[in-house]
Amino acid sequence: MRRTIKPISVNSLTHRAVLTAVFTLGTFIFGFAQSPASGDSLILSRGILLIVVFLLLGFVLLIAEKLLQIQAMRSGANDLSRYSIFPQISKWFESKPKPYVGDAPVIKLSKGYNLHLAGAPEKETLQRTASRYAVNATDFRGIAPIPKVVVTVGQEVAAGDALFFDKNLPEVIFAAPVSGEVIEVNRGDKRAITTVVILADKTIRYNQFLPFELASADRNQIVKYICEGGVWPMIIERPFGTLADLHRAPDNIFISTFDSAPLAPDANIICSGKGAELQKGIDVLNRLTGGKVHIGLNASQTESPAAEFTQLTGAEKHWFDGKHPAGNVGVQIHHIDPIKKGGRVWTLGVQELITLGALFLRGRHEADRMVAICGSSFDKNGYLSTYVGASLGELIADSTKPNSRIISGDVLSGRQDSKDGYLHYFDDQVTSIEEGNQVTLFGWAVPRILPSVSGMLPNKILGDIQYEPNTNTNGEPRAFVMTGQYEEMLPMNIFPQQLMKAILTKDIDRMEGLGIQELAEEDIALCEFACTSKQPLQSILRDGLNMLKEES
Repeated sequence: MRRTIKPISVNSLTHRAVLTAVFTLGTFIFGFAQSPASGDSLILSRGILLIVVFLLLGFVLLIAEKLLQIQAMRSGANDLSRYSIFPQISKWFESKPKPYVGDAPVIKLSKGYNLHLAGAPEKETLQRTASRYAVNATDFRGIAPIPKVVVTVGQEVAAGDALFFDKNLPEVIFAAPVSGEVIEVNRGDKRAITTVVILADKTIRYNQFLPFELASADRNQIVKYICEGGVWPMIIERPFGTLADLHRAPDNIFISTFDSAPLAPDANIICSGKGAELQKGIDVLNRLTGGKVHIGLNASQTESPAAEFTQLTGAEKHWFDGKHPAGNVGVQIHHIDPIKKGGRVWTLGVQELITLGALFLRGRHEADRMVAICGSSFDKNGYLSTYVGASLGELIADSTKPNSRIISGDVLSGRQDSKDGYLHYFDDQVTSIEEGNQVTLFGWAVPRILPSVSGMLPNKILGDIQYEPNTNTNGEPRAFVMTGQYEEMLPMNIFPQQLMKAILTKDIDRMEGLGIQELAEEDIALCEFACTSKQPLQSILRDGLNMLKEES
C-alpha cells in the first residue's frame, strides 16, 4: 500500500516569510526615499535600491520555496519538483515528452549527473570466446559463510548442474553456467569456498529439466522448480541485497530495463530477439508476488525502447526521464512504491529475467550473457556473447593498453579485478581505464579538464565532452563536512550525508528514519564520486545495512 500524500499548499511558514520580506522591503524603501539626494547621486542611489530590492526578494522567495518543499517531504511527497511557488512558470521550461511515450505519465528526475567517458561500446559483436568460467560464492549475500560443495576437481558437469548449495537453505543450488570439467575449487579464509572453475566444452550440454505447466502449478511448485533449475540466486531481495526469501512473497517485484551508469551496455541490444523469454519471465514473477511486477522504461532517449520491453504484458510500466542514476532499480522503487519498514521487494536484471524465462520455456539453465567491453584503455570496444562468470583475461585478450585497471562492472560501483579473475555473477560489462599512479605537479591548482561535478572546473560549459579518466581520486580523505553535493546527485527524498553520519555513529533508529532501507551501493556510488571529503560511502552504507539486518 502506497503512502498517502496530503494536499500541499503554501504553508504558514511560507506566508510568514513573504509577508516579512514585503514589510522589510517597504520599510527599507520608505527610509531610503526620505534621505536627501540630488542629481547623479539620486540616480545611483535608486539603481542600488533597485538591485537590493531584487536580491532580497529573490532570497526570500528561495527560502519560501525550500520551506514549501520541506513541508511536501514531511507529507510523503516523492517528486518535489511538483511543488513550487510558481509551478506554472516551471512548466514553461519542461521538455516535451517523447512521441513514443504517448499519454503515459513520465517521472522526471531533476537530480543526478551523467558522467561522459570515452570508450563506449561499439554496436558490433567482438569475436572472442572464453574457455574457463567460474561461479564466485562471495558474489551472494545472505548465504552461509562456508557453502557446501557437491563437485570435485576432475568431475564432468552439464549446464544447470549443482556446484554448491547454501547450508542454511539446501533447496537453493548454485548451478554451473556451462558444461565441462571442474578444474579448480578455490578456498579463502577458514577454507570457505570462493570460486568453482569449469573448463568449458566447445558445445554446451544442458541438464534437461522436465516441462513445467505454469498455469496449473501453485506457488510452492514454481519456487521449487526455479531452485532446482539454479535460477533462484538471480533474484535479489531488498532492503539488504540478499538472496530472495523462499518462504515469504515480496510486496512487489521491480525490473529496470535500462542502465544509466557510465559506459553501460544498451539493453535494447542485449535483449534483441529475447521477447518470448522476457514475457515468460514476467508471467512467472506474477505468480510469486501478491503485489505487482513493475518495469522501468527509459524516456530520455531519442528513440523508443525496444519492442521486447514496450510490448510486455502483465507488468506495470513506468517511464523515467533523467540523468544517472535514473536507471538504477533502487531509484525507480523510490518513485513507484518506496520500501517501508518491514517491507520486502525483489529485483532482477533483464538478463537474469531472460534466464528465468528460458527455464520455463525450454527446461534449461541458459546462463548466456551479452557483455559490453568498454573504457578508454581498450584498443577495441564492443559487445561479446559469453556466459556467467567468464574469464576476464580471455574476454579482453591482449587489448588493454599499458598501465590500465580492469573493472568488472562500471567505474562507479564495479570491482577492481585482474586478467586472472572472472566476470562477477551480476555484471554485464568489463571496463578498463588508466591507473592514476602518476603525480600531478601542483595537484588541483593546475587548470585541467577532469570528469567532475564541481563548478570550479570548466565542465559545466563543455557540454557532453568525453573524458579519458584515470583512477586518481585527486585528493585524500579529509574532514566529513556538509557540502550539499550528495543531495544534488541522488534523486531520492533522502539526506545521504546525515544518513552516512548516522551509520558511522551506529544510530540504528536514525538510520531507519533517514531511509537506509531504500538504498544499495549502486545508488550511492555517484555521491561517492562527487564527495569532496573522499569518503568510502558504498562501504559505509554496506556496514549500515549489515548492522540493520543483525538488529532485525
